[in-house]
Amino acid sequence: MTIYDELVARGLIAQVTDEDEIKELINNGKATFYIGFDPTADSLHVGHFMALCLMKRLQMAGNKPIALIGGGTAMIGDPSGRTDMRSMMTRETIQHNCDCFKKQMERFIEFGEGKAQMVNNADWLLDLNYVEVLREVGACFSVNNMLRAECYKQRMEKGLSFLEFNYMIMQSYDFYRLFQTHGCNLQFGGNDQWSNMLGGTELIRRKLGKDAHAMTITLLLNSEGKKMGKTASGAVWLDPNKTSPYDFFQYWRNVGDQDVLKCIRMLTFLPLEEIDKMDAWEGSQLNTAKEILAYELTKLVHGEEEAEKARQAARALFAGAGSNADMPTTAVVIGDGMGLLDMMVTVGLAPSKGEARRLVQQGGVSVNDQKVTDPTAVITAADFTDGEMVIRKGKKVFHKVTLA
Repeated sequence: MTIYDELVARGLIAQVTDEDEIKELINNGKATFYIGFDPTADSLHVGHFMALCLMKRLQMAGNKPIALIGGGTAMIGDPSGRTDMRSMMTRETIQHNCDCFKKQMERFIEFGEGKAQMVNNADWLLDLNYVEVLREVGACFSVNNMLRAECYKQRMEKGLSFLEFNYMIMQSYDFYRLFQTHGCNLQFGGNDQWSNMLGGTELIRRKLGKDAHAMTITLLLNSEGKKMGKTASGAVWLDPNKTSPYDFFQYWRNVGDQDVLKCIRMLTFLPLEEIDKMDAWEGSQLNTAKEILAYELTKLVHGEEEAEKARQAARALFAGAGSNADMPTTAVVIGDGMGLLDMMVTVGLAPSKGEARRLVQQGGVSVNDQKVTDPTAVITAADFTDGEMVIRKGKKVFHKVTLA
């Protein structure tokens, strides 16, 4: 099976341009491709995970990845999939986030001479002359065609700022620039990036002639990844200081029955032959599949030791072993007492008091194995044993709270 066939079999490829040429490039290790990451936070999250795994797969097949950090495009903000405009970030914040991204990416991709490259589009976008961009780049874009793009259509009713309207042009210019300076001949992105990516391909061909070989491919990247990346408590981060290895493990351990094999195919490096045998699994076997998924992905992100610790902690909790040293833990100061809702928000079991109240009222919260249904409940020092207590959300999410 070729690497391209494997990407198809794993459910990664959604649509492509120039499929025969793309196959030839990828299968023969001739692709120099880029994927963009806008640094809107100080950590990558599981929504980026599919892109990182894809880069790793293609690098293993001899292709050269370019990780494009959007230090310049982040100054504008991608309107794709958004119902409102992103908050404006300072240059200092963007640079800090870029530095954090690089450290995390190095766990997946091998950077260096003749290997993967990391570039920041701030290096060229921030130095562009506005009038020059209008003449040299803007003239290649039809406003009518741009407004037909999904990334803009869904924002027209609420209002699309002129700032965001320029995002497609900036992203297209990235591909044009990388094609000229780095020999980049292929770009990857999620379904919601398709219009932006076609803009880049068209810009190259209009500026450099129809014989310029620059191609695009989209994956089930952002549409699936963004869905994967969110929980009731917010994003699931790759930074262990924001999402512990245990919580990361539990996130994947708790995926739905209908999603587990899809995630194993897309995100793990297990052989397809092994995964195909799981297609007939049902009932308790799906729980085994979920543990395999959680272990493999935690090992990729946090290393084998942390993955094994998380697996053993999860097994202990499922077996009713109660508190465990590897359970995610938060120390709090409660003084004369702290409301349960406030505590749930403080330790990250709910993103807001409103969500915490809903969970409590629906009977989804227990304190020290005792269900609590009163949202006005107050936690006091008397609820702690040897300075510890455990809050459980649902059946599978546990959090240990200690007295600070």
